[in-house]
Amino acid sequence: MISVENISKGFGGQVLFEDASFRLNSKERAGLVGRNGHGKTTLLKMLVGEEKPDSGNIIIPKQYRLGYVRQHIDFSEDTVLKEGMKGLIESEKDHHWKVEKILAGLGFSETDMDRNPCEFSGGYQVRLNLAKILVSEPDLLLLDEPTNYLDITSIRWIERFLRSWPRELLLITHDRGFMDKVITHTIAIHRKKIRKIEGDTGKLYDQIAQDEEIYEKTRANDERRRKEIEQFITRFRAKARLANLVQSRVKTLEKMEKRDKLETLKDLDFSFRSKPFRGKQMLAVKDLAFSYDGGKPLIENLNFTVAPGECIGVVGKNGKGKTTLLKLLAGSLQPDTGEIAYNPRTEVGIYEQTNIKTLVDQRSVEEEILYSAARVDRQAARNICGAMMFEGDGALKKVAVLSGGEKSRVMLGKLLAAPLNMILLDEPTNHLDMESNDALLAAIDVFDGAVIMVTHNEMFLHALAERLIVFDDDGVSLFEGGYGRFLEKGGWHDEDTPKGSGAPEDRQAPTGPTLSKKELRRRRSEILAERGKALKPVEKKMAEAENIIDACEKELARLNEAMQTAAEQQDGDRIKELSRSIHTCQSAIEERFAELEDMSEIIAEKGKIFDQKLAELDAAAEY
Repeated sequence: MISVENISKGFGGQVLFEDASFRLNSKERAGLVGRNGHGKTTLLKMLVGEEKPDSGNIIIPKQYRLGYVRQHIDFSEDTVLKEGMKGLIESEKDHHWKVEKILAGLGFSETDMDRNPCEFSGGYQVRLNLAKILVSEPDLLLLDEPTNYLDITSIRWIERFLRSWPRELLLITHDRGFMDKVITHTIAIHRKKIRKIEGDTGKLYDQIAQDEEIYEKTRANDERRRKEIEQFITRFRAKARLANLVQSRVKTLEKMEKRDKLETLKDLDFSFRSKPFRGKQMLAVKDLAFSYDGGKPLIENLNFTVAPGECIGVVGKNGKGKTTLLKLLAGSLQPDTGEIAYNPRTEVGIYEQTNIKTLVDQRSVEEEILYSAARVDRQAARNICGAMMFEGDGALKKVAVLSGGEKSRVMLGKLLAAPLNMILLDEPTNHLDMESNDALLAAIDVFDGAVIMVTHNEMFLHALAERLIVFDDDGVSLFEGGYGRFLEKGGWHDEDTPKGSGAPEDRQAPTGPTLSKKELRRRRSEILAERGKALKPVEKKMAEAENIIDACEKELARLNEAMQTAAEQQDGDRIKELSRSIHTCQSAIEERFAELEDMSEIIAEKGKIFDQKLAELDAAAEY
C-alpha cells in the first residue's frame, strides 16, 4: 500500500500539485490520467525517489518493491535472454522459461533471444527493459506509456497480462481503451489536486463534470447572495433604525465561504478543412510490391481502391511494412512494381511519425503553420495555433523548446492549413494526451474526405475503420469489414493459446458458447434498459431539485427587491416578514444543493453495478 499525503510540487512558476493526497491499496490496478505537462510522470518519479515533493509525505512500507520501466538503456549481457534474466528475483535466477514467455509476448522471436540487445532498435530495447521489470514481479508496477513502442499484438498481450496482475499497478497511457480494460480504479491529476475513484476513465470524467457543474451553480448562487447582501449593507448602513439588520448581514457576509471561479481548461478544438470531391474513386493501388535493397518483399501483390469518405485502418506487427505503405502512398518511396494512381482532384495531407524531424527548430509554431501551405495568412495561422492550444504568446514558442506532444500538435496544425479530401495518418495518437486523442477522433469522424490511418489504438480502429489493410506473418492483405468483424473472423492468429505468451495462467477464458453479435446487442440492451429503470427515479428527483432551485432563486430576487422597497418606506413589519421569507428561501436552496450532491453519489454507486455488468459482457465478447 502506498500513501501520498498533502504533497505540493512546482517547477519554476508552474505548480503541479497543491496539498494533493491519495492512497493505492492492496491489489488495486489504477490508471493515472491528466493533461500533458500536469505532473503524471513527475508523480511516478516522486514515488521511486527520483524527485522529491516540495512539501508533504509519500509513505511506502519497508521491503515494498517498486518496478519502474526507465527509458535509459544500459545493457551488460551479450544476449537478449541473458539480459532479461537479470530481472529475475534471487530465488528464480535460473527460471529462463519465465523470461522467454514474457519476451515472446512482447514480440521477440526465438532467434531474437540469442541476439545481442544492442542490435535492436530503440523501441525493442525499451521492450527488453519492460520485460526485465515484469519478470521481477514487484509489489507495485509503474508503467509510463508502455504501449508507445508496442505493436497491436503485443499491446493485446500486455493487456491480458496486466488484467491478471496480482499486486498493485499504476499505469499512464494515452490509450483510453487499453487503460479501461486493465484498471480497477482511476486516479486523476486535476486542478493541482489528485482524486481517485473506483471504475474507469469514463466514469471519472463524468463524475468530475457533474461535480464541477454543481460547484459552479453553487458558486453562482453564492455570488448572487453576496452581491445582494453587499448592496443591502451599502444602501442601509447609515440608517440607524436598520442597524441590527445591517450588522446581521455583515456577520453573514463574513461567514460566507468565497468560492473561486473554476479556470477554463483548454482542449484541442478543431476540424480538418474538407475540399469537395466529385467522383467514385480517389485512389487505386494495383499489384503493389516493395522491398528494401532487393530483400524479402514487405509488400507484394497488394490491390485496393479508396472511395470518398472511407476510413481504412492499416494494422499489424511492427516492422512488417505499415509505415512503408504510407510512404509509398505519399510518394516518398517508389514501388518496385505496381501502380499507385490518384484521381487528379485528390488533395492529400500527410502526418508521419518521422515528419516531426522536418520541423525547423529555429521557427516558431506560427511560422511552421505559415510555411505549411500557400495562401495561409498570419490571421489564419494564428487561428490554427489557437485550435492547437498555442494561444497568444504560445504561438511564438520556438520548435526547439517544444515537447513531443506539442510537436505532434504542430504537425496536426499543419494539416489544417489547406483544404484536403484525403489524409494519411501514421500513428497520430502517440504523444497526445487522452483529451487531445478524443478531439482527434472526433475530427477524423466528421471529416468528409477519405482517411488511411496506421494505428495500434484499438479504440480508434473500432470507432473509425470501415476496412483494414492487415500486415501479418503471411504478408499483407485487404480485409473487407471493420475491426470488430476482423476479430470475430479470427483476428490475430498468434493469440489463440497462452503457451509462450507469458500471460499469467490464473485467468481462465470464459467457457460456454461464443455469443453472437445479435445476442450481445440484446444483452447489452437489457442491461442498459435495467440501468435506465434503476437510475430514472433518481435522475427525475435531481431534475425536480434543479427546478426548485431555479424557482427559489427567482423568488429570492423578488423578495430582495421587495425588501429594498420596504426599507425605503421604513415599513418595519414588512421588513420582518420579508426577512423570514428570504431566510426560508435561502434555506430551501441550500437544502436542494445538498440533495443534488447526495443524489449524484447515489447515481455513481448504482451506475457502478451496471458498469460492471457491461464490462463482464464485453470481456465475454472478446473470447
